[in-house]
Amino acid sequence: MYPVKYHRAGSAKEAQALMKKAKDGKYLAGGQTLLATMKQRLAAPSDLVDIGKLKELKGIKIAGKTVTIGAATTHGEIAANAKLAKLCPAVTHLASHIGDPAVRAMGTIGGSIANNDPAADWPAAMLGLGATIVTSKRKLPADKFFTGLFETALADGELVTAVTFEAPARAAYRKFPNPASRYAMAGVFVSAGKGGARVAVTGAGSDGVFRHAGMEAALGGKWSPDAIDGEKVDERKMLSDLHGDAKYRANLVKVMARRAVADAR
Repeated sequence: MYPVKYHRAGSAKEAQALMKKAKDGKYLAGGQTLLATMKQRLAAPSDLVDIGKLKELKGIKIAGKTVTIGAATTHGEIAANAKLAKLCPAVTHLASHIGDPAVRAMGTIGGSIANNDPAADWPAAMLGLGATIVTSKRKLPADKFFTGLFETALADGELVTAVTFEAPARAAYRKFPNPASRYAMAGVFVSAGKGGARVAVTGAGSDGVFRHAGMEAALGGKWSPDAIDGEKVDERKMLSDLHGDAKYRANLVKVMARRAVADAR
């Protein structure tokens, strides 16, 4: 690991001030990705600004059907929240299947979406729920937040502070995990709410998380696994690696989508 200056921020405001002074700083929450890449010398930030313990960035608030989750809330905390499990079990189910207990105890929802790993689970949930990403500067719909492989609309120094969404009438998430990493080789989050059906796919796309318009239209007419049988997943837009080629992943997307739709009935 390269030399780095470590800062423990006392507030979100202080964290942003520290980031402005840093030559090439990075926010640190759970560190499940950042610390690993630093150890491999694939990342060399000049400063780390630790926001993982900030109470103002933690917690789950539910008002009616509106859910707000602080960016520093861990996967484990989300998975264990009884009120959220009752209102939107798809979200707690997703959180409970991220990595292993150690990862769920440290990793955060804000860190996951800010990193936008192409095989991460939370980006699919955010797109599938039509969530809003709240930052230190603005509010962004999830459809505009995720812009490509490991890329988001975040500006330099901009901090994710929370995510918020309306619990849909129905929702579910299914993934086919890599047996070693538990990352999704194909994960599909489906929902049906006021805005209609939404289908978001992670782990399979060559450009990261994406929505499948064909499946959404089909489910808008009839909510049934059979409704998406005629929809195609473009193999040309799928990842292909040692874990599975594009054709295999395209098939996985259809299988996971069918299972998620069945779960959400």
